[in-house]
Amino acid sequence: MYMLWYTVSINLAKGSMVMPTIAPVSDLRNYGNVLEKVTAGSPVYLTRNGRGAYSIRDMADEENFQKAEAMIQLMCELNAGIRSAEEEGWVSEEEFRNHFRNKRNAKR
Repeated sequence: MYMLWYTVSINLAKGSMVMPTIAPVSDLRNYGNVLEKVTAGSPVYLTRNGRGAYSIRDMADEENFQKAEAMIQLMCELNAGIRSAEEEGWVSEEEFRNHFRNKRNAKR
């Protein structure tokens, strides 16, 4: 349900009220009709027993979702690095360069 709320809130923030498309899983018997409703920025949410179970989204939306996930993971790693540096101390530029020079030379 979080994803449903998130989509509605984003659409409201953009200034347009677009109701999400919600359909029971049983509608997949006529999957062509369900897929026609899927457009960029407007996924179809499938329910099972009245609860959210699946979402079908446009490939452009999927690519954007994957990019956002990668950015979040990168930001988490950067924050972990900053916390580590603040707790354990920063390394000098020279130490940094020497570390990677040594790694490169070890491969040869």
